[in-house]
Amino acid sequence: MQEFPEGAPCWVDAMFRDVEAAKTFYGDVLGWTFGESSSEYGNYTQAYSDGKAVAAVVPPMPGADAPSQWCLYLASPDAAATAEKVTAHGGEVLMGPMQVGSFGTMLIAKEPSGAVFGVWQPGDHKGFEKMGEPGAYAWAEVFTRDPAAPDTFLPRVFPYGAQQMEPGSDPDAPDMDFKVFSVGGPGNPVLGRMRMDDDFPPEVPPYIQVYFAVPDCDEAVSKTQKHGGKLHFGPMDSPFGRFAAVADPQGAAFAVIDLSTTTGTMPTFT
Repeated sequence: MQEFPEGAPCWVDAMFRDVEAAKTFYGDVLGWTFGESSSEYGNYTQAYSDGKAVAAVVPPMPGADAPSQWCLYLASPDAAATAEKVTAHGGEVLMGPMQVGSFGTMLIAKEPSGAVFGVWQPGDHKGFEKMGEPGAYAWAEVFTRDPAAPDTFLPRVFPYGAQQMEPGSDPDAPDMDFKVFSVGGPGNPVLGRMRMDDDFPPEVPPYIQVYFAVPDCDEAVSKTQKHGGKLHFGPMDSPFGRFAAVADPQGAAFAVIDLSTTTGTMPTFT
């Protein structure tokens, strides 16, 4: 079973008012199958790609009226210690740390500019059993209007190094303000940070965008729209793959990326 270094994305899940509709949608768009719901843990239901655990869906807790959204969990050897770092460096702990049976310990937190993320201290449940392949998690980015906030906060909470994309190194987006956080050296990037520009409506709060790999980006977009989901951006070619930002019919935003279809030169990071 894969062990995840501290700060590395290790799991994603989302709450849905209509879990069965979510299972139908992601089953078609991402090819997922689903296990039995665990009534002991709020009907938490794991999703699988080729028989390997890749995500989970769950109904809202009783009385909760939160919008559907994907939550990215970052690995920690000690969730309680990570919670202390979160609050010490200007973030906010929203839930936990909370032990989830023998599976592990979780907390939900918010970085200072407002993007919500999870932390997972593994027990029996280590995290993703498949990554970077069709049907599985591929990448994630913090979208924020205040880049200095997560840029300062994240390396103080997790053992990150950071590389800034050189201005103008992407000819298609010369004004892009993009940073990459790495663990164990710049050769192992684990998380991106993107400055939200005026193209984002002011009512859209800071968030973390989760990318799922697909064999065909355009087909995934077509299936999303067929089920009543929305296309927010793309499809667009890039040196990292052909990708699009979408939302499912219940409003949970995510992105799909075909990692095998790459175009252009990789931007320079310093």
